[in-house]
Amino acid sequence: MDIENNEQEFKNIEFENRINLSELQESAYKIKQELQKVIVGQKEMLDLLLVSLLSNGHVLIEGVPGVAKTITAKLLSKAIAIDFSRIQFTPDLMPSDILGTSVYNIQTSNFEFKKGPIFSNMILIDEINRSPAKTQAALFEVMEEKQVTIDGQVYTMEEPFIVLATQNPVEQEGTYRLPEAQLDRFLFKINVEYPNASEELEIIKREQALENTVKTNKVNTLISAEKIIEFRNLVKQITIEENLLKYIANIVVNTRSNTFLYLGASPRASIAILNASKAFAAIEGRDFVTPEDIKKATIPVLQHRVIVTPEREMEGLTSKQIIEQIIEAVEIPR
Repeated sequence: MDIENNEQEFKNIEFENRINLSELQESAYKIKQELQKVIVGQKEMLDLLLVSLLSNGHVLIEGVPGVAKTITAKLLSKAIAIDFSRIQFTPDLMPSDILGTSVYNIQTSNFEFKKGPIFSNMILIDEINRSPAKTQAALFEVMEEKQVTIDGQVYTMEEPFIVLATQNPVEQEGTYRLPEAQLDRFLFKINVEYPNASEELEIIKREQALENTVKTNKVNTLISAEKIIEFRNLVKQITIEENLLKYIANIVVNTRSNTFLYLGASPRASIAILNASKAFAAIEGRDFVTPEDIKKATIPVLQHRVIVTPEREMEGLTSKQIIEQIIEAVEIPR
């Protein structure tokens, strides 16, 4: 309770930033406002998507069908004036269907590389767990290194480049579990919940008012791809004190020694929390990180990177609950 009061008092204090974040903060606010013309609720999902965009990370979105996972990704790409590509993963999808393939040109007597749908700025992969390991593995290099190697030739992705992948947590028939190596490449895992009663009513009212209007037409383009790259460079300049770096390290190290977890988080998770907490600070208009920024980033960064022991899983414990316990146990820097 004292921490919440201190955070509120801290927000009321006026301070002068070392770097100018006013444009970034205003743009983030306007993008959320645009998306909320169509999307009802889902505030956490919108915040995390913006943070992932600013911290140059990919996102795994998990939720039952019909909770606006796909439409949110489409609207976000429209608000930012970047190329958008959607790939529906299916059991018969091949790596070449995603990356592209070399085609023989009769006129030149040479093979020419035809780029696949992965060559875009924002890639929406619907139901990523529908394809087998061979197809999922095709994403490893492009997600981590932002490049594709075909026939010994390296093709670099155009920035900004972000992968948004969805999966259904309920229907498991005909799905393939994502390997830990691939899960580790996602900055966040966002769990999208059902709307409450008032949100459900608002969704129905908006649908009724649409008539012949297309939803995506309601969202205006606000910023360019170049601006996103500029904002990312600003986020990298956000200050974080050494005691907060130790705070991040202590949280991640505790996942490796926790008896409730079979697998703890890797150093990639520590870097992800660092980058995400800087983006959270930037959206708030601050050029320095606070413990609250770190706490906001920790659960979505860690919950897909750790594995609960079978005994605790049978008891109903989730990775989110265990991470919350770890956060409570680690001392907050003063």
